[in-house]
Amino acid sequence: MVNSKDDMFDESTNLDSKNSYPGGEVPGDDKKPIPEEESLDKAEMTSEERYLTLEAELAQAKAQAGDYYSHLQRLQAEFDNYRKRTQKEKEDTSRFASERILVELLPILDNFERAVDAAQTNQDFKAFSQGVEMILRQMQKVLEKEGLTPIDPVGKPFDPNLHEAVLQVESEDHPENIVVEELQRGYYLKEKVLRPSMVKVSC
Repeated sequence: MVNSKDDMFDESTNLDSKNSYPGGEVPGDDKKPIPEEESLDKAEMTSEERYLTLEAELAQAKAQAGDYYSHLQRLQAEFDNYRKRTQKEKEDTSRFASERILVELLPILDNFERAVDAAQTNQDFKAFSQGVEMILRQMQKVLEKEGLTPIDPVGKPFDPNLHEAVLQVESEDHPENIVVEELQRGYYLKEKVLRPSMVKVSC
């Protein structure tokens, strides 16, 4: 097919009109090419800014790490001091746990010494006996204050948790396995059996 002269004329006119504008651009054409040098400059600037940002963040992270490490060291030192202090308090408590009770027992010891001295110069047995009874009551008060109470076993069924049977005896007055006599007193320390009672048991 042969183009007409009119068609050839239109094409050449269009080419001439495009070439007549700087850069070969036609007004209204949205596709504007970006110069290559400008694009590279922007990419290089972005990389440099990113590097500076990362460097600043790294410095900040190092500073925070230093603060955390210093804080950790202080906590470690405080914990070591606390551990040493509590260990010493524990040792002191263990060493001097009996101090208070001993202080309360000292007056009783004084009274025993006075009673012994009095018995050497005074042969009044009754007065001596009364003095010893008074000291015994004084000591029982101190021990009760600490939670020491006697076990009352006589007439009760034998309990191996509370009683230690050393003898078995026949008894017409008691059924089998009943404590008939206490040979040595047992004691509670609060709710705990400190020492079982030594007893005779019916059989």
